Amino acid sequence: MPLVRLAASALALVLALALTAAGTPPRGGALDGFTIGHLPAPAEGASSSDFTYEWGEVGFNSRVWEKRLEDGAARVVLQVLVMRGDRLADLDSTRAFLTEYHERTDGWELAEFDNGGSPGLHGDAEVFWTPEAGVAVEVRDPFGLVGPDELLATARGIAASPA
Repeated sequence: MPLVRLAASALALVLALALTAAGTPPRGGALDGFTIGHLPAPAEGASSSDFTYEWGEVGFNSRVWEKRLEDGAARVVLQVLVMRGDRLADLDSTRAFLTEYHERTDGWELAEFDNGGSPGLHGDAEVFWTPEAGVAVEVRDPFGLVGPDELLATARGIAASPA
């Protein structure tokens, strides 16, 4: 009889773990109609906060991951921003908007990339694309803690949430 109890306990544990895993939300969670399915290793264990604001007639929903430093200060590891507004009609207008928003020069060097059929641009510290007219998504590595490869992997892990 002890063997039957042990087998039943093991089966219950496996079932509980499977059900827990099935109900686990995606790694970065949902943000304004998008699911963040990949987080880079430096963001693991970081605390996250959400912010909503408007700048230049564009609405922002932002999630920021940050880690505490030894002196008690916090450093941003990763940012994901979903922006909505008429100024984001296409990739060129989004680039113009972000050039102004981030106070970049007109010579901001960016390379093209495709994010699941949506045209995008990336640099060493940012990736952005326009999944539809009036909507842009940006992933930022403001302190160079993530690196360009993981930044692109994070961007490619973001998808529109099912309706």
